[in-house]
Amino acid sequence: MARTRDELLALLNCESALVNLQKLLETEALPPTGEDVNNHIHTTYSFSPYSPTAAVYFARMAGLCTCGLMDHDSIAGAEEFLEAAKIAGMAATIGMECRASFSNTPFADRRINNPDQDGVAYMTMHGVPHNRARELNERFAPYREKRNARNRRMVEAVNGLMGRYGVTIDFDRDVLPRSNYAAGGTVTERHLASALSDRLLEVVGRGEKLVSFIKNEMKAPLSAKVEGYLLDENNPHAMYDLLGWVKSDLIARFYIDATDECPDVREALALCEDIGAISAYAYLGDVGQSVTGDKRAQKFEDDYLDELIPYIKDLGFRAVTYMPSRNTRPQLDRLRALCEKYELFQISGEDINSPRQSFVCEAQRDPAFRNLFDSTWALIAHEWRSTNDPRDGFFSAESVQKWPRLNERVSVFSQFGRHL
Repeated sequence: MARTRDELLALLNCESALVNLQKLLETEALPPTGEDVNNHIHTTYSFSPYSPTAAVYFARMAGLCTCGLMDHDSIAGAEEFLEAAKIAGMAATIGMECRASFSNTPFADRRINNPDQDGVAYMTMHGVPHNRARELNERFAPYREKRNARNRRMVEAVNGLMGRYGVTIDFDRDVLPRSNYAAGGTVTERHLASALSDRLLEVVGRGEKLVSFIKNEMKAPLSAKVEGYLLDENNPHAMYDLLGWVKSDLIARFYIDATDECPDVREALALCEDIGAISAYAYLGDVGQSVTGDKRAQKFEDDYLDELIPYIKDLGFRAVTYMPSRNTRPQLDRLRALCEKYELFQISGEDINSPRQSFVCEAQRDPAFRNLFDSTWALIAHEWRSTNDPRDGFFSAESVQKWPRLNERVSVFSQFGRHL
């Protein structure tokens, strides 16, 4: 008898996850793999329904041929992720996402790609050499600690906002246990939103009662899409749907700006180079209707993209990462043209942190995005080659001298990756 999703998560989100994965794959019929890839899968080491093992399993069952770890301010799940990928017979890549301060740049007062704060941008560190992952995680430990100090202040702000309704949360009791902080993971705003969402469901109830409370008591906006989800009293994803609403429409009422937990962008780039990873600016683009339901309609970097891309190139960014399903074709055509002009490596990845999200990005199957499959294999080759010898990495002086043109290097490394 086929197991339910919840039963599978129970097997794969526990201490025996890798053993259970091995048993599952020995007894289950595996779907064929195609060319689909994903370089941006979050796990329980930041916020996600999936442990590193579960992330690999569901990626494999979705038919992906490669999978990529990408947690916020943490890469503590890397060892488990790589071992799970080995068991599943998948190619894998590991990385970390972080926020960097642009306060000492011309964009200090701009809303860049962070929905909550000006002058702070999300960036990714892709293709981390396996023998440097633990060091990278240790070097981000102070930032995770400082982030928790702000998290505690935001919990106080949540209670100041919601206490009048009898809805309060406690950081140590309700938020921290949802994370893998003790094992080197991160506590993010999503952990706070998750705790608040569960408390709302407990105190207010589900269905019409919850929708009426949000609209009539809190006088808060609620999109038709999310309202439809929340009206369903049997919705198994109610907490995640409510979390998306908190992130989109409520967080501005209790958000506290991140400061000392965000390294200066130059420090973050220097660390990336030292570790041997590939730094990437995470393009967001102006948002109309949010695909994932956790971003309100908002303007970001599109108005000044022609200034931003050459600036990040001069800063030392090696790549730009983007998600083909999140943006319009004109947005992506413009971004890709700028990447070509300034020779920035292009990386893709669907931001997976909710059970509603598909591991497969169907938009990426468009032939126009063929380069993103090649770049994924080139990324994998970089990771393995630089683990063995830093001089063999994608951006090493030796590799650049041998294959000076970026597109040529992508083609060569892509073949390396496929042959690994």
